[in-house]
Amino acid sequence: MNRRTTALLSTAIVTAVVVGAAPTATAAAAPAAGARVAATTPDPFYRYDGSKPLSSYQPGDVLKKRTLNYHVFGIPTPLKAIQLLYRTTDARGRPSANVTTVVRSPHGDGSKAVSYQSFYDSLSPEDGPSRAIAGDVSLGGAIANAESLILAPLLLKGYDLVIPDTEGQNADFAAGPEYGTNTLDSIRAGIRTEETGLHSGTRFGLFGYSGGAIATNWTSVLAPAYAPEVNKQLVGFAEGGLLVAPAHNLRYVDGALAWNGVIPMALVGVSRSYGIDLAPYLSPKGLAVVKELERGSILDALGHHPGMTWKDMAKPEYKDPNSIPAFVAAVNKINLGQAATPTVPGFIGQGNAGWLEGTFNSPPGIGTGDGVMIAGDVRALARQYCDTGNNSIKYEQYGLLSHVGAMPYWAPRAMAWLDDRFAGRTAPTSCGRIPAGNSLEPERPTSTP
Repeated sequence: MNRRTTALLSTAIVTAVVVGAAPTATAAAAPAAGARVAATTPDPFYRYDGSKPLSSYQPGDVLKKRTLNYHVFGIPTPLKAIQLLYRTTDARGRPSANVTTVVRSPHGDGSKAVSYQSFYDSLSPEDGPSRAIAGDVSLGGAIANAESLILAPLLLKGYDLVIPDTEGQNADFAAGPEYGTNTLDSIRAGIRTEETGLHSGTRFGLFGYSGGAIATNWTSVLAPAYAPEVNKQLVGFAEGGLLVAPAHNLRYVDGALAWNGVIPMALVGVSRSYGIDLAPYLSPKGLAVVKELERGSILDALGHHPGMTWKDMAKPEYKDPNSIPAFVAAVNKINLGQAATPTVPGFIGQGNAGWLEGTFNSPPGIGTGDGVMIAGDVRALARQYCDTGNNSIKYEQYGLLSHVGAMPYWAPRAMAWLDDRFAGRTAPTSCGRIPAGNSLEPERPTSTP
């Protein structure tokens, strides 16, 4: 296809977003928080029903495949998408099945691709990007649909796209290591499928913001050991608005006007991922909020409980979350400061004007952030990467931008940075110039009264 055709196809995505957003948002406004707006019949494509056990397959092996039109808010576009059910590994090292979507650029040649990690942030698998692409419509899936505005420029530049359901088919929100294995195995699956045009010589860039940054960073961290052959094909990772040490974030958003809603979301997602029962530690209010959000999305959580704190959610004897051994164990497992250092170049952007989004806290040893992510944690991680051998880390802090506000500023800069990596230009570095950050040491348990 020529450039004019490509432009028309990408414009179709953008147009569908603009035209489709208004009626979808109106229809979705009626349900109460936590209510689902999705098809009642589960799509059988997402179920592995083979006779062989999943453990008999290698991570990244393809179990099912299908080709369909790329949809935006339920509206089909001319773009074709190849969806793959593949074998991967969950947070506890068990075989699992997940879905990814490969979209071929109409004028790409299979030499370069971007693995795009969505920030769909949900506790319902119905909100994953693959379901939005297949035409399903849900309130939480609106985010994955709107991200087509980000994907269109990448397609125009000739990048093929790999778009994994990073949270897996149980929607284990905030469980970073699982995000990483899901993403690495989605790249493997794409390479092993002839229809995608991807192969062992394709170069890949990683791209993600917020929840997508969680997946992007853990992918780059786990790649050398979990998928060394994929790591050799990576040109770099670009991320913004990153979750580093979740226990810090809990304290930072405690009592906030909007972002405190991620506390119960993360509790559900991480406890689900690691098989932890937090119910014995929660107050009646905490149990009610968690129940409400069991299958909710970030749109069901933000601003629904302004001013709510951890103490409101916990029984009095557990007012300090570190008095819960299971909590301490879980947050330490997903602390990026305790993980390995990526071996490929990285571009990291972080806002630091959280007051714009109703987060006014500045806890001792933690400080401020963009409303939900903590600038001092991200600086510390970037410095740690520099100090442990990766001198190709570019770090930017946006002092006048909040979490939502930083994204449209960061995205084109991140794309330009990735363009340069694909072009073979030397990666810029901020090493030696990144201000000091916070301690990323593991959390320590405290005793109950």
